Amino acid sequence: MNIAEEHISISGEELTLTNQRAIFWKRENALILSDLHVGKTAHFRRHGIPMPHDILEKDLHRLEALIQYFRADQLIVVGDLFHAEVNSDMDKFKTWLNSFDSLKLLLIKGNHDERSRHFLEDLNIESVFQWVNAPFVFVHDSVDDTSDFFSISGHTHPGVLIKGKGRQKLKLPCYQVTQKQLILPAFSLFTGLNTHDSPKDAVHYAFTNSSIFKFE
Repeated sequence: MNIAEEHISISGEELTLTNQRAIFWKRENALILSDLHVGKTAHFRRHGIPMPHDILEKDLHRLEALIQYFRADQLIVVGDLFHAEVNSDMDKFKTWLNSFDSLKLLLIKGNHDERSRHFLEDLNIESVFQWVNAPFVFVHDSVDDTSDFFSISGHTHPGVLIKGKGRQKLKLPCYQVTQKQLILPAFSLFTGLNTHDSPKDAVHYAFTNSSIFKFE
């Protein structure tokens, strides 16, 4: 797995954007990600929709590689760690999480996570609806830009549409960054891309499997 990096500074804090859909926060030795949606594929299969069985495994393998690469000891998930009711995918996630001796996981609850409240308690995952660690406020959905803190969020699954020659079009996931907020791409590969909604004056950091590109 290739890990490309783009270093940015926000209010004196060094953040490393990666092409693997997560940010490394140097001060806290933490990976920040959003929208892993554990349980989504099993939920679809339960309702008769055929889905590959290795989607979650690939997401978790990528996340484990990032943890090892940055030697992170904390995960900050800004919402939708889970997707639906407890199912077989969540059992796989529990086994994966228990394989780490000292990894801390903080969940900022998203719109899907409340369905998995008892599972969160079983895994001793700390969960809140909003978390402030100056200069940042972590929320699942973006907050009003009058906040005193810089917000880091997810939820919208941002992407960019790149137009090539003729009718060629390419959709890429991206980070959206303004003077007051940063919106992460969905970590799970099994998500759509929203190429329509973007904050005003946002800078987009789109990426491929090998590179990160900055768009004003």
